[in-house]
Amino acid sequence: MSTRNKPVKILLVSASLGAGHTQAAQAIKTALESNHLAAAEVVDFMAGGNSYLNTLVKESYLKMIDIFPDMYDLMYRLSQMPLPGSKVQNLMAITMKRSMLDLTLKHRPEAIICTHPFPCGAAAYLKRTRQITTPLIGVITDFSLHRLWCYSETDLYFVATAKLKQELTLQGINQARIHATGIPIDAKFQPAATDQAAIRQTLGFTNTHPVILIMGGGLGLGDLKQAVFAIDALPLPFNLVVVTGRNATLRRSLLAKAHELTHPVKVIGYSRHIPELMAAADLLITKPGALTISEALSMRLPMLFCQAIPGQEEENAAYLSQRGAALWVQNNHNLASTVYELMTEPERLHYMREMAGLLARPAAAQTIATTIWQKLFSSGAAVSR
Repeated sequence: MSTRNKPVKILLVSASLGAGHTQAAQAIKTALESNHLAAAEVVDFMAGGNSYLNTLVKESYLKMIDIFPDMYDLMYRLSQMPLPGSKVQNLMAITMKRSMLDLTLKHRPEAIICTHPFPCGAAAYLKRTRQITTPLIGVITDFSLHRLWCYSETDLYFVATAKLKQELTLQGINQARIHATGIPIDAKFQPAATDQAAIRQTLGFTNTHPVILIMGGGLGLGDLKQAVFAIDALPLPFNLVVVTGRNATLRRSLLAKAHELTHPVKVIGYSRHIPELMAAADLLITKPGALTISEALSMRLPMLFCQAIPGQEEENAAYLSQRGAALWVQNNHNLASTVYELMTEPERLHYMREMAGLLARPAAAQTIATTIWQKLFSSGAAVSR
Protein backbone atom coordinates (compact mmCIF):
# COMPACT_ATOMS: atom_id res chain seq x y z
CA MET A 1 0.00 0.00 0.00
CA SER A 2 1.29 3.44 -0.94
CA THR A 3 1.90 6.13 1.70
CA ARG A 4 1.72 8.95 -0.87
CA ASN A 5 -0.78 11.76 -0.31
CA LYS A 6 -1.30 12.39 -4.03
CA PRO A 7 -1.79 9.94 -6.91
CA VAL A 8 1.20 9.36 -9.19
CA LYS A 9 0.96 11.47 -12.36
CA ILE A 10 1.45 9.31 -15.43
CA LEU A 11 1.42 10.48 -19.05
CA LEU A 12 0.37 7.98 -21.73
CA VAL A 13 1.49 9.09 -25.19
CA SER A 14 -0.25 7.49 -28.15
CA ALA A 15 -0.30 8.22 -31.89
CA SER A 16 -3.46 8.28 -33.98
CA LEU A 17 -1.99 6.20 -36.80
CA GLY A 18 -4.88 3.77 -36.57
CA ALA A 19 -7.05 3.33 -33.50
CA GLY A 20 -5.07 0.57 -31.78
CA HIS A 21 -2.33 2.62 -30.12
CA THR A 22 -4.87 4.87 -28.41
CA GLN A 23 -7.07 1.93 -27.37
CA ALA A 24 -4.05 0.30 -25.74
CA ALA A 25 -3.23 3.52 -23.90
CA GLN A 26 -6.81 3.87 -22.68
CA ALA A 27 -6.80 0.28 -21.40
CA ILE A 28 -3.61 0.93 -19.42
CA LYS A 29 -5.03 4.20 -18.06
CA THR A 30 -8.11 2.40 -16.74
CA ALA A 31 -5.96 -0.28 -15.11
CA LEU A 32 -3.58 2.28 -13.56
CA GLU A 33 -6.42 4.26 -12.07
CA SER A 34 -8.37 1.26 -10.78
CA ASN A 35 -6.76 1.43 -7.33
CA HIS A 36 -6.86 5.27 -7.15
CA LEU A 37 -3.07 5.41 -6.68
CA ALA A 38 -2.38 6.91 -10.12
CA ALA A 39 -3.80 9.78 -12.17
CA ALA A 40 -3.16 9.00 -15.84
CA GLU A 41 -3.75 11.09 -18.94
CA VAL A 42 -3.72 9.95 -22.58
CA VAL A 43 -2.48 12.37 -25.25
CA ASP A 44 -2.20 11.97 -29.02
CA PHE A 45 1.37 12.72 -30.08
CA MET A 46 0.21 13.28 -33.68
CA ALA A 47 -2.53 15.80 -32.87
CA GLY A 48 -2.27 19.21 -34.47
CA GLY A 49 -2.37 20.89 -31.08
CA ASN A 50 0.89 19.20 -30.14
CA SER A 51 2.77 19.69 -33.40
CA TYR A 52 1.93 20.69 -36.98
CA LEU A 53 4.91 18.63 -38.15
CA ASN A 54 3.65 15.51 -36.36
CA THR A 55 0.25 15.97 -38.00
CA LEU A 56 1.94 16.25 -41.40
CA VAL A 57 3.82 12.99 -40.72
CA LYS A 58 0.52 11.32 -39.81
CA GLU A 59 -1.24 12.48 -42.99
CA SER A 60 1.71 11.37 -45.14
CA TYR A 61 1.75 7.97 -43.41
CA LEU A 62 -1.97 7.34 -43.96
CA LYS A 63 -1.79 8.41 -47.59
CA MET A 64 1.21 6.19 -48.21
CA ILE A 65 -0.35 3.01 -46.83
CA ASP A 66 -3.57 3.73 -48.73
CA ILE A 67 -2.18 4.84 -52.11
CA PHE A 68 1.44 3.63 -52.21
CA PRO A 69 1.58 0.49 -50.02
CA ASP A 70 4.62 -0.89 -51.88
CA MET A 71 6.59 2.28 -51.08
CA TYR A 72 5.61 1.99 -47.43
CA ASP A 73 6.69 -1.66 -47.45
CA LEU A 74 10.10 -0.68 -48.87
CA MET A 75 10.59 2.03 -46.24
CA TYR A 76 9.54 -0.37 -43.46
CA ARG A 77 12.06 -3.00 -44.61
CA LEU A 78 14.89 -0.48 -45.04
CA SER A 79 14.33 0.95 -41.57
CA GLN A 80 14.68 -2.55 -40.11
CA MET A 81 18.25 -2.84 -41.44
CA PRO A 82 20.94 -2.05 -38.82
CA LEU A 83 22.61 1.05 -40.29
CA PRO A 84 19.64 2.73 -42.00
CA GLY A 85 17.48 1.82 -39.01
CA SER A 86 19.79 3.74 -36.68
CA LYS A 87 19.72 6.78 -38.95
CA VAL A 88 15.92 6.68 -39.15
CA GLN A 89 15.73 6.39 -35.35
CA ASN A 90 17.88 9.47 -34.86
CA LEU A 91 16.10 11.46 -37.55
CA MET A 92 12.61 10.73 -36.18
CA ALA A 93 13.69 11.39 -32.59
CA ILE A 94 15.36 14.73 -33.39
CA THR A 95 12.43 15.81 -35.56
CA MET A 96 9.87 15.14 -32.81
CA LYS A 97 11.87 15.96 -29.66
CA ARG A 98 10.33 19.42 -29.27
CA SER A 99 6.80 18.02 -29.15
CA MET A 100 7.75 15.54 -26.46
CA LEU A 101 9.59 18.13 -24.40
CA ASP A 102 6.57 20.44 -24.56
CA LEU A 103 4.29 17.63 -23.38
CA THR A 104 6.65 16.79 -20.53
CA LEU A 105 6.87 20.40 -19.39
CA LYS A 106 3.11 20.82 -19.62
CA HIS A 107 2.10 17.66 -17.74
CA ARG A 108 5.11 17.16 -15.43
CA PRO A 109 4.55 13.38 -15.27
CA GLU A 110 6.32 11.00 -12.91
CA ALA A 111 6.41 8.39 -15.69
CA ILE A 112 5.89 8.43 -19.47
CA ILE A 113 4.27 5.45 -21.18
CA CYS A 114 4.43 5.29 -25.00
CA THR A 115 2.25 2.99 -27.10
CA HIS A 116 3.87 4.07 -30.38
CA PRO A 117 7.59 4.19 -31.31
CA PHE A 118 7.58 7.84 -32.48
CA PRO A 119 7.00 9.40 -29.04
CA CYS A 120 9.13 6.69 -27.42
CA GLY A 121 12.07 7.62 -29.65
CA ALA A 122 11.60 11.33 -28.95
CA ALA A 123 11.47 10.74 -25.18
CA ALA A 124 14.53 8.46 -25.36
CA TYR A 125 16.45 11.23 -27.17
CA LEU A 126 15.52 13.70 -24.44
CA LYS A 127 16.76 11.28 -21.78
CA ARG A 128 19.95 10.60 -23.72
CA THR A 129 20.67 14.34 -23.96
CA ARG A 130 19.70 14.79 -20.27
CA GLN A 131 16.82 17.15 -20.99
CA ILE A 132 14.49 14.92 -18.97
CA THR A 133 15.00 12.19 -16.35
CA THR A 134 11.42 10.85 -16.27
CA PRO A 135 11.09 7.04 -16.27
CA LEU A 136 10.20 5.89 -19.80
CA ILE A 137 8.03 2.86 -20.57
CA GLY A 138 7.44 1.34 -24.01
CA VAL A 139 4.36 -0.80 -24.72
CA ILE A 140 4.83 -2.53 -28.08
CA THR A 141 1.41 -3.01 -29.66
CA ASP A 142 2.32 -5.53 -32.36
CA PHE A 143 3.35 -9.16 -32.56
CA SER A 144 6.63 -8.22 -34.25
CA LEU A 145 9.56 -5.98 -33.32
CA HIS A 146 10.70 -2.94 -35.28
CA ARG A 147 14.04 -1.26 -34.64
CA LEU A 148 12.28 2.07 -34.07
CA TRP A 149 11.23 0.65 -30.68
CA CYS A 150 14.76 -0.12 -29.49
CA TYR A 151 16.27 2.45 -27.11
CA SER A 152 18.60 1.83 -24.18
CA GLU A 153 17.00 4.80 -22.39
CA THR A 154 13.65 2.98 -22.08
CA ASP A 155 13.33 1.79 -18.49
CA LEU A 156 10.60 -0.84 -18.97
CA TYR A 157 9.23 -2.66 -21.99
CA PHE A 158 5.97 -4.58 -22.28
CA VAL A 159 5.61 -6.94 -25.24
CA ALA A 160 3.06 -9.35 -26.66
CA THR A 161 4.99 -12.63 -26.49
CA ALA A 162 8.03 -14.39 -25.05
CA LYS A 163 9.45 -14.47 -28.59
CA LEU A 164 9.35 -10.67 -28.74
CA LYS A 165 11.11 -10.48 -25.38
CA GLN A 166 13.88 -12.63 -26.79
CA GLU A 167 14.16 -10.46 -29.92
CA LEU A 168 14.34 -7.29 -27.84
CA THR A 169 17.08 -8.85 -25.69
CA LEU A 170 19.07 -9.55 -28.86
CA GLN A 171 18.90 -5.81 -29.59
CA GLY A 172 20.86 -5.18 -26.39
CA ILE A 173 18.01 -4.48 -23.96
CA ASN A 174 18.43 -5.97 -20.47
CA GLN A 175 15.91 -8.81 -20.26
CA ALA A 176 15.05 -7.84 -16.67
CA ARG A 177 13.41 -4.72 -18.08
CA ILE A 178 11.25 -6.63 -20.58
CA HIS A 179 7.92 -8.18 -19.62
CA ALA A 180 5.90 -10.46 -21.92
CA THR A 181 2.39 -9.55 -20.80
CA GLY A 182 0.35 -9.56 -23.99
CA ILE A 183 -1.10 -6.46 -25.64
CA PRO A 184 -3.34 -4.34 -23.37
CA ILE A 185 -7.04 -4.37 -24.25
CA ASP A 186 -10.27 -3.20 -22.63
CA ALA A 187 -11.44 -5.44 -19.79
CA LYS A 188 -14.85 -5.75 -21.51
CA PHE A 189 -13.44 -8.35 -23.90
CA GLN A 190 -14.52 -11.34 -21.83
CA PRO A 191 -16.63 -14.15 -23.38
CA ALA A 192 -18.33 -14.95 -20.07
CA ALA A 193 -19.69 -11.39 -19.83
CA THR A 194 -21.78 -11.66 -23.02
CA ASP A 195 -24.94 -13.47 -24.14
CA GLN A 196 -24.58 -14.48 -27.79
CA ALA A 197 -28.25 -15.27 -28.37
CA ALA A 198 -29.42 -11.98 -26.83
CA ILE A 199 -26.94 -9.94 -28.86
CA ARG A 200 -28.00 -11.63 -32.10
CA GLN A 201 -31.61 -10.87 -31.29
CA THR A 202 -30.70 -7.20 -30.69
CA LEU A 203 -29.08 -7.14 -34.13
CA GLY A 204 -32.27 -8.49 -35.66
CA PHE A 205 -30.80 -11.90 -36.48
CA THR A 206 -32.15 -15.34 -35.66
CA ASN A 207 -29.94 -17.66 -33.63
CA THR A 208 -30.14 -20.43 -36.21
CA HIS A 209 -27.63 -19.01 -38.71
CA PRO A 210 -23.95 -18.20 -38.08
CA VAL A 211 -22.74 -14.60 -37.98
CA ILE A 212 -19.77 -13.29 -39.96
CA LEU A 213 -18.27 -10.05 -38.63
CA ILE A 214 -16.28 -7.86 -41.06
CA MET A 215 -14.11 -5.03 -39.73
CA GLY A 216 -11.68 -2.61 -41.34
CA GLY A 217 -10.07 -1.15 -38.25
CA GLY A 218 -10.91 2.09 -36.48
CA LEU A 219 -10.24 4.07 -39.66
CA GLY A 220 -12.31 1.77 -41.88
CA LEU A 221 -9.42 1.12 -44.25
CA GLY A 222 -9.51 -1.46 -47.02
CA ASP A 223 -12.00 -2.38 -49.72
CA LEU A 224 -14.72 -3.69 -47.42
CA LYS A 225 -17.44 -3.23 -50.03
CA GLN A 226 -15.79 -5.67 -52.43
CA ALA A 227 -15.34 -8.19 -49.63
CA VAL A 228 -19.00 -7.90 -48.56
CA PHE A 229 -20.34 -8.55 -52.04
CA ALA A 230 -17.93 -11.44 -52.66
CA ILE A 231 -18.99 -13.16 -49.44
CA ASP A 232 -22.68 -12.43 -49.99
CA ALA A 233 -22.52 -14.47 -53.22
CA LEU A 234 -21.79 -17.67 -51.27
CA PRO A 235 -24.61 -20.28 -51.29
CA LEU A 236 -24.68 -20.57 -47.49
CA PRO A 237 -27.07 -19.30 -44.80
CA PHE A 238 -25.43 -16.67 -42.58
CA ASN A 239 -25.81 -13.13 -41.24
CA LEU A 240 -23.37 -10.31 -41.90
CA VAL A 241 -22.22 -7.50 -39.62
CA VAL A 242 -19.96 -4.87 -41.20
CA VAL A 243 -18.12 -2.30 -39.06
CA THR A 244 -16.78 0.62 -41.09
CA GLY A 245 -15.12 2.52 -38.23
CA ARG A 246 -14.81 6.27 -38.75
CA ASN A 247 -15.07 5.92 -42.53
CA ALA A 248 -18.45 7.61 -42.98
CA THR A 249 -18.20 7.53 -46.79
CA LEU A 250 -17.80 3.75 -46.75
CA ARG A 251 -20.72 3.34 -44.37
CA ARG A 252 -23.03 5.44 -46.56
CA SER A 253 -21.94 3.54 -49.66
CA LEU A 254 -22.63 0.16 -48.06
CA LEU A 255 -26.00 1.25 -46.69
CA ALA A 256 -27.01 2.45 -50.16
CA LYS A 257 -26.15 -0.98 -51.59
CA ALA A 258 -27.48 -3.12 -48.73
CA HIS A 259 -30.77 -3.82 -50.53
CA GLU A 260 -28.81 -5.65 -53.25
CA LEU A 261 -27.46 -8.24 -50.80
CA THR A 262 -29.13 -11.62 -50.42
CA HIS A 263 -28.07 -12.17 -46.80
CA PRO A 264 -29.25 -10.20 -43.75
CA VAL A 265 -26.70 -7.44 -43.09
CA LYS A 266 -26.11 -4.85 -40.36
CA VAL A 267 -23.82 -1.92 -41.29
CA ILE A 268 -22.31 -0.11 -38.31
CA GLY A 269 -19.95 2.88 -38.15
CA TYR A 270 -17.61 3.55 -35.26
CA SER A 271 -18.87 1.49 -32.32
CA ARG A 272 -18.13 1.07 -28.62
CA HIS A 273 -19.87 -2.32 -28.70
CA ILE A 274 -17.14 -4.37 -30.39
CA PRO A 275 -17.04 -6.91 -27.49
CA GLU A 276 -20.73 -7.65 -28.02
CA LEU A 277 -20.33 -7.85 -31.81
CA MET A 278 -17.41 -10.27 -31.43
CA ALA A 279 -19.45 -12.35 -28.98
CA ALA A 280 -22.23 -12.61 -31.56
CA ALA A 281 -19.87 -13.74 -34.34
CA ASP A 282 -18.61 -17.13 -35.47
CA LEU A 283 -15.89 -15.69 -37.72
CA LEU A 284 -14.10 -12.34 -37.93
CA ILE A 285 -12.79 -11.03 -41.25
CA THR A 286 -10.41 -8.13 -40.66
CA LYS A 287 -7.13 -6.36 -41.30
CA PRO A 288 -4.53 -7.85 -38.94
CA GLY A 289 -4.19 -4.91 -36.57
CA ALA A 290 -2.70 -6.10 -33.29
CA LEU A 291 -5.37 -4.61 -31.01
CA THR A 292 -8.22 -6.16 -33.00
CA ILE A 293 -6.34 -9.46 -32.97
CA SER A 294 -5.82 -9.31 -29.20
CA GLU A 295 -9.49 -8.51 -28.62
CA ALA A 296 -10.60 -11.38 -30.85
CA LEU A 297 -8.22 -13.79 -29.10
CA SER A 298 -9.73 -12.82 -25.77
CA MET A 299 -13.20 -13.50 -27.18
CA ARG A 300 -11.97 -16.82 -28.65
CA LEU A 301 -13.08 -15.71 -32.11
CA PRO A 302 -11.53 -17.35 -35.21
CA MET A 303 -10.05 -14.82 -37.65
CA LEU A 304 -9.57 -14.49 -41.39
CA PHE A 305 -7.05 -11.82 -42.37
CA CYS A 306 -7.11 -9.84 -45.60
CA GLN A 307 -5.73 -6.54 -46.92
CA ALA A 308 -2.82 -6.42 -44.50
CA ILE A 309 -0.79 -3.22 -44.46
CA PRO A 310 2.79 -4.09 -45.53
CA GLY A 311 5.17 -4.40 -42.63
CA GLN A 312 3.85 -4.96 -39.14
CA GLU A 313 0.35 -6.11 -40.14
CA GLU A 314 1.77 -8.73 -42.49
CA GLU A 315 4.01 -9.93 -39.66
CA ASN A 316 1.01 -10.02 -37.30
CA ALA A 317 -0.91 -12.09 -39.84
CA ALA A 318 1.96 -14.52 -40.26
CA TYR A 319 2.36 -14.99 -36.49
CA LEU A 320 -1.33 -15.74 -35.84
CA SER A 321 -1.81 -17.97 -38.87
CA GLN A 322 1.27 -20.01 -37.92
CA ARG A 323 -0.28 -20.62 -34.51
CA GLY A 324 -3.61 -21.81 -35.82
CA ALA A 325 -5.91 -19.04 -34.54
CA ALA A 326 -6.33 -17.39 -37.95
CA LEU A 327 -6.04 -17.82 -41.70
CA TRP A 328 -4.33 -15.25 -43.92
CA VAL A 329 -5.76 -14.65 -47.39
CA GLN A 330 -2.97 -12.88 -49.27
CA ASN A 331 -4.93 -12.76 -52.53
CA ASN A 332 -8.34 -11.11 -52.15
CA HIS A 333 -9.71 -13.23 -55.00
CA ASN A 334 -9.50 -16.23 -52.63
CA LEU A 335 -11.45 -14.57 -49.83
CA ALA A 336 -14.91 -15.93 -50.63
CA SER A 337 -13.70 -19.49 -51.27
CA THR A 338 -11.77 -19.48 -47.98
CA VAL A 339 -14.86 -18.26 -46.09
CA TYR A 340 -16.86 -21.07 -47.71
CA GLU A 341 -14.31 -23.68 -46.61
CA LEU A 342 -14.34 -22.45 -43.03
CA MET A 343 -18.10 -22.15 -42.72
CA THR A 344 -18.57 -25.70 -44.03
CA GLU A 345 -15.90 -27.19 -41.73
CA PRO A 346 -17.13 -26.61 -38.15
CA GLU A 347 -14.35 -28.76 -36.69
CA ARG A 348 -11.78 -26.39 -38.21
CA LEU A 349 -13.50 -23.35 -36.72
CA HIS A 350 -13.60 -25.15 -33.37
CA TYR A 351 -9.83 -25.77 -33.56
CA MET A 352 -9.16 -22.11 -34.38
CA ARG A 353 -11.33 -21.07 -31.43
CA GLU A 354 -9.32 -23.34 -29.12
CA MET A 355 -6.02 -21.94 -30.40
CA ALA A 356 -7.28 -18.39 -29.91
CA GLY A 357 -8.10 -19.19 -26.30
CA LEU A 358 -4.57 -20.49 -25.71
CA LEU A 359 -3.02 -17.27 -27.09
CA ALA A 360 -5.39 -14.87 -25.31
CA ARG A 361 -4.00 -12.48 -22.68
CA PRO A 362 -7.12 -10.63 -21.48
CA ALA A 363 -5.48 -9.34 -18.26
CA ALA A 364 -2.52 -7.68 -20.02
CA ALA A 365 -3.50 -4.11 -19.10
CA GLN A 366 -3.83 -4.93 -15.40
CA THR A 367 -0.57 -6.88 -15.42
CA ILE A 368 1.21 -3.91 -17.01
CA ALA A 369 -0.24 -1.50 -14.44
CA THR A 370 0.76 -3.74 -11.53
CA THR A 371 4.29 -4.24 -12.86
CA ILE A 372 4.80 -0.50 -13.42
CA TRP A 373 3.75 0.19 -9.84
CA GLN A 374 5.98 -2.52 -8.41
CA LYS A 375 9.03 -1.55 -10.48
CA LEU A 376 8.80 2.24 -10.20
CA PHE A 377 6.64 3.36 -7.30
CA SER A 378 6.41 0.72 -4.59
CA SER A 379 8.66 0.75 -1.55
CA GLY A 380 12.21 -0.08 -2.63
CA ALA A 381 11.34 -0.01 -6.34
CA ALA A 382 14.25 -0.10 -8.77
CA VAL A 383 14.71 -0.64 -12.48
CA SER A 384 17.42 -3.01 -13.70
CA ARG A 385 19.56 -1.62 -16.52
